[in-house]
Amino acid sequence: MSLPALAAKPVPAIEWPTIGLAAAIHCGWIALVLLHAALPWWAFAGLAAVLSAWFGSLQHEIIHGHPTRSAAFNSLLASPPLWLWLPWRRYRDSHLVHHRDPRLTDPVDDPESRYRTPEAWMSLGPAGRALDHVQSTLIGRVLIGPAYGIALFLRAEARDLAAGTGAAWRAWIHHAAWLVPHCLFVFWVCEVPVWLYALGFVQGGFALTLVRSFAEHRAAEKVAHRTAVVEGSALFGPLFLFNNLHAAHHRWPRVPWYRLPALYRAERDRLLADNGGLVYRGYGEIARRFLFRRHHSAVHPTGRAP
Repeated sequence: MSLPALAAKPVPAIEWPTIGLAAAIHCGWIALVLLHAALPWWAFAGLAAVLSAWFGSLQHEIIHGHPTRSAAFNSLLASPPLWLWLPWRRYRDSHLVHHRDPRLTDPVDDPESRYRTPEAWMSLGPAGRALDHVQSTLIGRVLIGPAYGIALFLRAEARDLAAGTGAAWRAWIHHAAWLVPHCLFVFWVCEVPVWLYALGFVQGGFALTLVRSFAEHRAAEKVAHRTAVVEGSALFGPLFLFNNLHAAHHRWPRVPWYRLPALYRAERDRLLADNGGLVYRGYGEIARRFLFRRHHSAVHPTGRAP
């Protein structure tokens, strides 16, 4: 596919829409934790989930080189540990590996793959296999996925730290330097209950993010057929910074979020022809089809991506 004009258009040295978005998210977080006592618990948790998922979308945007040409400044915007458990640098490095498109969905090479090799599947045992089966439905992914994903991530990180992996140690030291003052402010100065913060910013924000990623990819022989598009997302689109137009993002990962809708409209026919028509008419369609039915087999259909 030739490079469209909207994809080839130079990105400004300072992307003010993204700077403004970052300011809104960080100021919203400060206001929410300061005013938590004035809100019902359910209102705080709901707003926290939206802010947390939005922050995750901002981090994803920053991974791809936005909103300035200063990596240090961009990292500064992405480093506050709103999710508590996820070091920014580990997320950044893992997601860039995910963008090696020829290895998409591979259980070993793609860090964001939800598939397993047959050997890994058999090693899980009955309980582990049942958990994987449940999480191949949307309801299971949203309800069980956050705690399960955090546990797996922290176990893998503990192994890397124990093995003396330099990248892991550097990332966690950087994370700790942010996490300590963050927690002192939230839990000591503002006196936000730990359970309430965890419910909103950790469980809720991660659950919303898993709604986005649930049907983004599927195993297929052709690389382009592995990435989906979710259209008609008036609410979720802005929350996910239009990463729901996922085939467009993987085709042109350097295009900023505020240009993606126009680029997708201009190139829709070509993108859908290229990805085999893997398109959903909104997250409502995904819920109707996969709320209680499996989106995919837990085992990769060919063991590994071709």
